[in-house]
Amino acid sequence: MPASEMRRRARAFRDLMLRRRTIRDFASRPLPSGVIEDCLAAANSAPSGANRQPWHFVVVTDARTKHAIRRAAEEEERAFYAGRAPNEWLEALAPLGTDAEKPFLENAPCLIVVFAQLRGVDDQGAILKHYYVNESVGIATGILITALHQAGLATLTHTPAPMRFLTDILERPSHERPYLILVTGYPQPGASVPDIEKKELESVTTFR
Repeated sequence: MPASEMRRRARAFRDLMLRRRTIRDFASRPLPSGVIEDCLAAANSAPSGANRQPWHFVVVTDARTKHAIRRAAEEEERAFYAGRAPNEWLEALAPLGTDAEKPFLENAPCLIVVFAQLRGVDDQGAILKHYYVNESVGIATGILITALHQAGLATLTHTPAPMRFLTDILERPSHERPYLILVTGYPQPGASVPDIEKKELESVTTFR
């Protein structure tokens, strides 16, 4: 690829990603068929420790299941905001305007619940050790967020703590643990985002 084309692509991708913002106000508008599947296929291409791909994605669009997830998540969030979280953490969250109410878990058309697999099972039923699980799942999730943004969808990463209720609601096996909920869909008309800035590249990068 010519150097000029490399620079053009890098700048175009930079500009695309600089427009990405996390939102909390989602429209209920349904998503086009196949978009989520293609974005998940991109995420599934992520590098992973020993190529074990220690992740599992559960796509939730069923209204009853989303309602159950919201109820369980808000129960944990109320405990978090009512005393579980230290004041320092709550002060850090204050500019984002978050609280224990999570209507986006029902309003958004799609929740992608990412599970990290602590171990795997081969075709013969033997246990497989997984390596660098957190790093691998984090990379795959980052690619998924990027793919959804590229497709024109907004996202929100939601991590209520603890998240074990997701294992029960979604009937996942014990060797998987919930990693995060990725809320995705279209922004609600008039949706707002916090007035925040990212660090300048120079402050997070060293060239030697």
